[in-house]
Amino acid sequence: MPVFEGLGKALRWLREKQGKRQYELAKDARVTKAMLSAYETGKQRPSLETLEKILDGLGADLGALGDALDLVNERPRSTPPPVARESDVDVRALLGVDFLPREEEEALGQMVEGFHRFLRYLHRTRTGEGPAAPGG
Repeated sequence: MPVFEGLGKALRWLREKQGKRQYELAKDARVTKAMLSAYETGKQRPSLETLEKILDGLGADLGALGDALDLVNERPRSTPPPVARESDVDVRALLGVDFLPREEEEALGQMVEGFHRFLRYLHRTRTGEGPAAPGG
């Protein structure tokens, strides 16, 4: 299976994920709506320069495109997820989604982990298991 098999579906998936209409992305990427439609339906393949413009218009990078290609082609993730620590949370399961771009998944995971650390700190200070709460 070629690397960019399903490119059009992946571009469409990324666009729809952002809630953008074709004409909006076409304007942002400086291509015609007809050409964007041809790319998304697989009737045409964009040049690398045009693909870069489309990804810029989506605010996406090649990693996000690779993840979207894996998703639309029903392939396992191209890179394994980071090794989970005991305190890590499965962000995708928490949100009830099958896919998140790697950067979003990592950022949300860090936010959830920080929130959990904060809650553990509050619990320890209120139960006397840890240092006293500041000002209290």
